Amino acid sequence: MVSFIICLALLIGGYFVYGRVVENTFAPDDRETPAVKINDGVDYVVLPQWKLFLVQLLNIAGLGPIFGALTGALWGPVVFLWITFGTIFAGGVHDFFSGMMSERNNGESISEISGIYLGGAMKNVMRVFSVVLLVMVGTVFAVGPAGLIQLLFTNANVTNILSNKMFWLIIILIYYFIATFISVDKVIGKIYPIFGICLIIMAAGVGVGVLVNPDYVIPEIWSNFTNMHPSGTPIWSFMFITVACGAISGFHATQSPLMARCMKSERQGRFVFYGAMISEGVIALIWAAAGCSIYEGARLLEMGGGCPATVYDICSKTMGPIGLVLAMLGVIACPITSGDTAFRSARLVLADWLKIDQKSYAGRLKLCIPVLGVGAFLGIGNALGKIDYNVIWRYFSWTNQTLAMIVLWCASMYLFYDRKNYWLTAVPATFMSAVSATYFVAAPECLHLSTAIAYPVGIVVAVLFLGIFVYTVKKRNVSPQYDTLKK
Repeated sequence: MVSFIICLALLIGGYFVYGRVVENTFAPDDRETPAVKINDGVDYVVLPQWKLFLVQLLNIAGLGPIFGALTGALWGPVVFLWITFGTIFAGGVHDFFSGMMSERNNGESISEISGIYLGGAMKNVMRVFSVVLLVMVGTVFAVGPAGLIQLLFTNANVTNILSNKMFWLIIILIYYFIATFISVDKVIGKIYPIFGICLIIMAAGVGVGVLVNPDYVIPEIWSNFTNMHPSGTPIWSFMFITVACGAISGFHATQSPLMARCMKSERQGRFVFYGAMISEGVIALIWAAAGCSIYEGARLLEMGGGCPATVYDICSKTMGPIGLVLAMLGVIACPITSGDTAFRSARLVLADWLKIDQKSYAGRLKLCIPVLGVGAFLGIGNALGKIDYNVIWRYFSWTNQTLAMIVLWCASMYLFYDRKNYWLTAVPATFMSAVSATYFVAAPECLHLSTAIAYPVGIVVAVLFLGIFVYTVKKRNVSPQYDTLKK
């Protein structure tokens, strides 16, 4: 329990200490924000700071910090270290700069931002990466909640249409279409605060339930500083990819521009972006602790790691019947409120890419229909047993962390052009380059080569990317391009 409390304290302290370092490096000022300057009544709408925070938290806190953290618990309490330090030094930095770079560039999508600082080729790569990732996220976050709702009614011995996964999947997809299509403040801005409160209470309930129950003992890191995965799956880089949203997630970079378009002041950035990521780290830490304390590794693996059945079981054991209802509502709302904004972000990425105006209903319909159509195809295919959910999740995880790597390199170039300390982002960018490359070489769904090959390849790729970056900043004539980018 002591190591859990220390990690929790580090996360909270990280917001006040390192979060301030990140904010001071960026140096927010009083310039007019996109929400004030553009304000189209659809995507550019001024929202109050508390609502910005809750919407951002729910945008990014999908199934990742719950399912991912529970699966990460298979490696034992060493996962606490990745969640804690990954959140403070990588995830929070990533989310802050993805949001603030967008804010400085009229709220543009992360793919367009990448084109500004990394060039046209990378812009096209990021466009494809972003849309593919967002559709996969939307699909995962439709299938997951549908399964949870089905499980609730099945366990309540309801055998009618309410216990049918396909029924709930269709309902969720219809809601996604509505949330993707209409103004950001009409649905998302109104219901997210309610779901945000449920999410926070749910996490607190699970945490307290674990801490006060003498039958559950959170293992200490120093007594279990080893790979405890029952299948012997390596920590590097599988754990870093699995626990994605609970430490760092490229998906967040696709979500941050949504709130960058709704901020009244740049000075809200640390609370909205860095603060939401710290909060997600706390949620992931609680669920990882629950997984480590309630189950033996073999039993957790047998249950499927992070999955609806495991979440249901933990909520039942930690809070009982009353808390179970509230907790399950939070767990169901959590992915739904990321899935809707995933599809919304996909619409906006395509709109920026294809230059389709989104003020008109026709312009939005041109993109909503194909985006939701692909998501429905993948989701229904899974419900019918034609597409494996776990395969979608694994590809999502690698795409997710690779996107995070690219965004961190983009932020490093931004800081270079802005004559700021670019090592703040270049160090985690190098780390994530090694993580993504190693996983791509070793993972079963990718090249599936031995770790003896994957580890050196990961190191070489990371050193190569860092070398390219250092060479660029040393050789490039900053002044002309710097003046252009500042405008």
